[in-house]
Amino acid sequence: MRFRAVFLASLSAATVTAQKAPTLEWLARDVQRVESVREVKDLTRTFSHLAQFGRWGEIAALFADNGVVRVGNITADTVLATGPTVVESWLRADNEDMDGLKTGSLSTFLADQPVVTLSPDGLTAKGRWLVLRLQGTGSGGTRIQGGVFENEYTNIGGRWKISLLHYYPQFDGNYAEGWGNTGTGLRSLPIIPYHYTPDSVGIPILLPSNAANPPSTKATAQELAARISRLNDEDEVRNLQHAYGFYVDRRMWTDATDLFTSDATITADGSRFNGTTRQYLEQMGPENLSQGILNDHNLFDTIVHIDPSGREATTRGIELAMLGNTQTRAATWEFSVFLNRFTKDPSTGIWKISALSTTHLLIANYSSGWGHGGISPLKTPPSPPRFLPISRSAPSPSPSNTSIPSLSSLSLSLSRSAAYDSSESISSAYGYFADDIRCQFFADLHHSAGHKLSPGTGYYLTPARIAQACLSRYSTFDPNPQRPRVPFHWRPQPVAIVSQDGKSVTYRARLLQWGTSNETRGGFNGVSGFNAGVYHDQMVIENINGTERWKLWSLTIDEFYWQSVSWKEGWAAADPRPPSNVTTPSGLAKDYPPDLLLTDEAFGEREVGMDGGKPPNMRWPDLKRMWWGFRNPVSGRAPESYSPGCVPCVARPKWGLEVNGYQEPPTGPSLVKAVREGTSLKVSVSAGPGESVSGKVLVRQEGTGRVVAEGMIKEGGSVSLELGAEGNGLKLVAEFDGSERLKPGQTKVSL
Repeated sequence: MRFRAVFLASLSAATVTAQKAPTLEWLARDVQRVESVREVKDLTRTFSHLAQFGRWGEIAALFADNGVVRVGNITADTVLATGPTVVESWLRADNEDMDGLKTGSLSTFLADQPVVTLSPDGLTAKGRWLVLRLQGTGSGGTRIQGGVFENEYTNIGGRWKISLLHYYPQFDGNYAEGWGNTGTGLRSLPIIPYHYTPDSVGIPILLPSNAANPPSTKATAQELAARISRLNDEDEVRNLQHAYGFYVDRRMWTDATDLFTSDATITADGSRFNGTTRQYLEQMGPENLSQGILNDHNLFDTIVHIDPSGREATTRGIELAMLGNTQTRAATWEFSVFLNRFTKDPSTGIWKISALSTTHLLIANYSSGWGHGGISPLKTPPSPPRFLPISRSAPSPSPSNTSIPSLSSLSLSLSRSAAYDSSESISSAYGYFADDIRCQFFADLHHSAGHKLSPGTGYYLTPARIAQACLSRYSTFDPNPQRPRVPFHWRPQPVAIVSQDGKSVTYRARLLQWGTSNETRGGFNGVSGFNAGVYHDQMVIENINGTERWKLWSLTIDEFYWQSVSWKEGWAAADPRPPSNVTTPSGLAKDYPPDLLLTDEAFGEREVGMDGGKPPNMRWPDLKRMWWGFRNPVSGRAPESYSPGCVPCVARPKWGLEVNGYQEPPTGPSLVKAVREGTSLKVSVSAGPGESVSGKVLVRQEGTGRVVAEGMIKEGGSVSLELGAEGNGLKLVAEFDGSERLKPGQTKVSL
């Protein structure tokens, strides 16, 4: 059977069918598909959550009755287990006493950076994940290993199960000696087969050839509206959780505090903190970092659960903290679980953190590692914070007296959540292609007018030049190489902000980089440890021969914020270097000049100190400026180092989204204020620096929804509305319907 690939997230009626508006059946099918992609992701994340506490039986229950575990690389693949009972036995044997159950033991199993593709019939799926396992016995034994999952999933009776867990190991070792390529001898690693291509990854959800005739549905528009609202809320809460993590990294306590409700509670290891949110955060140190201070709190495998009421949410995930001070040479690891609560402000629609709960599993000095249970080992293993459900419970539909948006409006709202997943797939696919140095592949992920930073050099415009720059730099012309070394480009913790029309995304992700090598099987040689940076990307939909696909519009990496001296010495052993006011052009800049050099004066301050940017040349333990493409998601505050939009557009405005017919995604929430002045009402809306605001304002009677007054925000960002004598005595709600650069739905103020 031939299938026609159709991109869901555009939700364009012309793409799927000739009708002008979606039908209820069409919308119900696509809501189900977006929910399925997320359940597949949460299924794998739950695997990681359960593995921290040795819940092997519960992990086995995630498998189908005929589910299979396969382990091995291309030439030596082995079926190790079939069926939940055998899977459980294999897991117990594989983890032995590194199970998180015995006192002092550690079982951190990180699987993130998903590329999930749903089949045309919506009943099976494939997913690729990057895996890192950090384990210890508590009595001296340690294990460091990782690789790639290429899994398969099946929907059985409405629930997703793992039908194939296919693990391709790529490195292993221990804490004392470090790690090297998996296998006996000094072996090179093959390319792990991808279940996607650069083109297909931009269409994560395929529809069958009869896509214009979706099956009948019993769902009502009211039910679908509630499910779509839940998906949109998941995006907001996930972004909020991940933004909080980035603020903590830089000790931006003012911004972090803004994310909490005034009565938020904080619990650490079962004990409630009695001070304020700000006081709790300041236990990590004063606001802002100083030279040589590392405070990274990497968040992995975040699951978001929205309460059926739609007013509360919970996040659960794994935190791997890397802390240090180069002046004292002190460095530590922290392994934790977070289980946080969020509430939605009914007057603004803005989500805030209402309860922060952290359970520490193990804290260890870098010098000695985690093998002996860490610093002050716990007498008993910590109890696991509650696990979140994988399947989504039915949300509460809106009250019957609340108007339901049109199907076209609902499909537009759905497109924004579908865009979130699509952008994550593009981001993840880039990471895997970069790991394998597949130059043409990651170039083909870009839009025909897209641009990419080649680190330390500058930006290349169009896929052809992006590919040639990579080939010139790495000389990788072998279509199927055996690689002695692999640099891993892990891109977890996304903050994906989608445009109003669902066709463009501003995407921030962490870079956590390490590598493996065949140079040694011990003694640290060839193992450099970890490095970190931040990606600032944009993605858009491009119509290619009648098919809409997600593509990278712009890709920027700010690196490195910090680097390990070596695996043995770690990140706290870095010594200050004399400042340099000279930038030496890279060899690539000479051999194949970029379209835009990082030293271009038009960048202003944006690339000062970055690798290859304008001097002074900064290296850890110097602190590079951390730049932000979005404002505070709650308060709307613009950070000190604020650079919205695509990074090279500072120097090349013609490379921007709006110039090329796309919307710029919002940079933060609308800041709406309303002040009564006698019988009139002045409504003002502000955005970020230099961002214009326009749109419609409605003033409604609270409780009835009756429109009392309306007007347009124009130049100056305000409008005065006449309420009259009757309106002056009523409880009112002013609503701003939003601007392309402002988040929709976060626009109400009660009077």
